[in-house]
Amino acid sequence: MKPFAVRATPWVLLAGGAIGLLASFVLTIEKFRLLKDFSYNPTCSINPVLSCGSIMKTPQAELFGFPNPLLGIAGFGVVVTTGVVLLGGARLPRWYWLGLQIGSALGVVFVHWLMIQSLYVIGALCPYCMVVWAVTIAVFWYTTLHNLHKGPEVRAAIRYHSVVLVVWYAAITVAVLQAFWSYWTTLV
Repeated sequence: MKPFAVRATPWVLLAGGAIGLLASFVLTIEKFRLLKDFSYNPTCSINPVLSCGSIMKTPQAELFGFPNPLLGIAGFGVVVTTGVVLLGGARLPRWYWLGLQIGSALGVVFVHWLMIQSLYVIGALCPYCMVVWAVTIAVFWYTTLHNLHKGPEVRAAIRYHSVVLVVWYAAITVAVLQAFWSYWTTLV
């Protein structure tokens, strides 16, 4: 029998993909509204730190010449479909899994670049973007575990699959706290 982490992969892909797709869709709508009216205040602009609007107006929000959330709509659409197909009992060929690995690896690199830009260049956080960060990391991690689960060198990673995610998310939380420490301390 496959390890739990590998059996959970279809569910992670379905749930993570659906959440990421929804967040990307909302971000796309917000971006289009902002493009129509530059004074529009997006629903995710809550305070000076949690401010989608200030992020959406930067060049980083359109790295490839179009709004970044469009990448999320396409990518998470594939992830959701993969989860559904797997839950339906399909066995996908190795080339497909390698393609999903490459896509999720590119996604995780891209969201980490966006994290650095948000924390240390732009100086603001987008709540919907942070949701995308979280699900992209989970999709990447569980896709990696699925692809490597037969190797003896990954037994510990599979056994402690959730610990890796907790540590990863904790490191991001520490980075967020550190980057905006002066703001957070004014709230207490």
